[in-house]
Parts: sequence; structure tokens; C-alpha cells
Amino acid sequence: MEPEFQTEFVTAGSLLYSVEHRPWLPPDSHWLVSQSWDNILLAHFALAPATLRPFVPDGFTLDLYDGVAWLTVSPFCATHVRPSGIPPLPGFSFFSQLNLRTYVTLEGKPGIFYLSVDVASLSAVWFARIFFRMQYWHAAIRFSRNNSGVDDSVARTMSFRASRLRGPAACKGPAEFEVMYRPEGDPEPVHRATLEEFLTERYCIYSWNRGKYYRTEVHHQPWSLQPASVELQANTLAEPFGFALPARPDLCYFSPSVKMLVWAPESIRLR
Repeated sequence: MEPEFQTEFVTAGSLLYSVEHRPWLPPDSHWLVSQSWDNILLAHFALAPATLRPFVPDGFTLDLYDGVAWLTVSPFCATHVRPSGIPPLPGFSFFSQLNLRTYVTLEGKPGIFYLSVDVASLSAVWFARIFFRMQYWHAAIRFSRNNSGVDDSVARTMSFRASRLRGPAACKGPAEFEVMYRPEGDPEPVHRATLEEFLTERYCIYSWNRGKYYRTEVHHQPWSLQPASVELQANTLAEPFGFALPARPDLCYFSPSVKMLVWAPESIRLR
């Protein structure tokens, strides 16, 4: 079944009307890409810092919350992806995506560091690799949402399965991830000074390529989260790095949608 994508989209410019929630102002330059993430699952794993530190390049500070490092697996549908000044493009603007990320700080700015990103769109993979210097990999991904209408909780159940087609493999084959998830309760805003804020309210993405550090600024409105019920059926995303994740996440949230703007990456020279 093909992914079900939302058709409504807040105009990119209107996202910049509200910036008071940010820890720093967005760049003065024009954004490069606008997009929406829909049907987002955030499956968080609490890990010992020593487990993740070898995979975060020197120069980045691995962010900890109460002494714990966090690794997040996040499947979702990317929609309305378009470069500035260009309308949505077939094969590029609507696709399923799977992020494996942790949390770092560089020069006082906390952000996200992707260990891997699996994407169903090959054109999106090449765009991200060329322009953002990030570890994007092409994957076969199937996303579906139950629309039986018999029971509301069943109707909101989503199924996501990804198998990497090219890139670092797991121990016994392609890196894979398969999950069924559904939201529970109503969305609520993320509160200040909480673990949820630590894991979501970040406004840049870091990457490292051929010895160079890059910061990609992003802008989005504050996240709204609701607890998620999760049935994790396969998860070998960490095996290419030499470790396995626990069978159950420590914390799971669902978010219906987040709209965002993405700027061109800037090269960072460490002092």
C-alpha cells in the first residue's frame, strides 16, 4: 500500500512568524528546503555514553540527560519536500524516511547528529548527500495506515517496514526496521526543562564529512507529542555500528505532523 500523505501545508513563510520559542534566531539568509514530517514515531533508547561516543566525531559533545545518552529511531512520511522557489516534484517531494539519530552540541548550539537516514526516494538520497553531507541510504520502505473504521484505535494503527538496499549492512543481511505503532491520548505541547524538550526542541543538524564539520540550521514550531503504543518487530539499524539495541524502546511518542524549514549547511572551523 502506498503511503497516505497529508495534503494541507502551512506556507513556508508563515513558519517564521513565530520564533520566540527558539534558543537562537534563525539565519538571516533564505531557507533552502521546506518540508513536512507526518505520522512521526519517536522511539527513544537510553544508552551508556560509552556505547555512542565512538560513533560521534571528536569535536562534538555528546549530549547527556541525567548522565544518559539517547539514541532515537524515527520513522515518518516526508511530504511537500521542495527547494525554495520550486514546486513539489514527483519522486522527490513525497516519500517515507527512517532516521537514526543522537544528540550533540558544537560551539554552544545543541543539535541532532544522524548516524544513518534511510529514504525510499533515490533522488532525495543524492540531494541530501550532495548538499547536506549526511549519511543517507536508499531503502525499500512500506508505510500503511489501517483505515478499517471499525475501531478508532485500530484505524490509527500505522505499519512501517524498511530494508536498506545499499549501505552498511547488519550482521545477517540488510539493516532493517519494522514496527506497528499508534498514538494514545491527545497531543500535548512539550514542556520546558524536560526530557521531551531535550529530545525534540533542537534547531540544527550536524554532519561530518571528510574531516569537515557542518551545521545545518532548521526551523520548526514547538513539537506536540502524545504517547505511542509500539510493537517493534525488527530493528537491526545499530548492528552496522557493532551493537544491538534493546528489544523495547525506553520511551515512545507520536506526533501527527511537524512543518519545517531547512537552510544550506555551513562549514564549521573548530577553534
